[in-house]
Amino acid sequence: MSQPKIILGIDPGTVVMGYGLIQVDGKKLSVLAKGVIKLDKLQDHPDRLKKIFDRTVEIIREYRPEQLAIEAPFFGKNVQSMLKLGRAQGVAIAAALSQDIPIAEYSPRKIKQSITGNGNASKEQVCGMLENLLNAKLDDVPLDATDGLAAAVCHHFNSSGVSSSSKSYSGWASFLKENPDRKA
Repeated sequence: MSQPKIILGIDPGTVVMGYGLIQVDGKKLSVLAKGVIKLDKLQDHPDRLKKIFDRTVEIIREYRPEQLAIEAPFFGKNVQSMLKLGRAQGVAIAAALSQDIPIAEYSPRKIKQSITGNGNASKEQVCGMLENLLNAKLDDVPLDATDGLAAAVCHHFNSSGVSSSSKSYSGWASFLKENPDRKA
């Protein structure tokens, strides 16, 4: 029997960074921790980056994840915002690498596709599906934190051979009909 595995998922941000840790024990997925790192009180961008690094290292040291899954920055219209987001992602990656944690990066679309079967799903739809997959109540959890959990679950699905179809679905009913094993 294999040992339980812990995966840290991060949704990077320069104002709010979401994170979630899941434990994988056989076919059972459970939430270990979830939360957000609020950075809005820090005025200087370098101070925000330092806090991201320090808190990521603290989380890694506390929970000892075997892997980090992080959401890739998406291309937006505001180049400055994208650069800042890329720096936040890079600092979180550097924190994991400083602790010898392997990294996997996923696009927002890939994460949504892996969780819901729809790459255009809303954050609320992702959260709803995570509640089923993780058998956890998440309605009071900030969406940045559920995005972190989603990155971790996406990584589990993509690294363990669990099927994550690239098929598109018309809604929850059609997704669940074709994926009965994804329903808790």
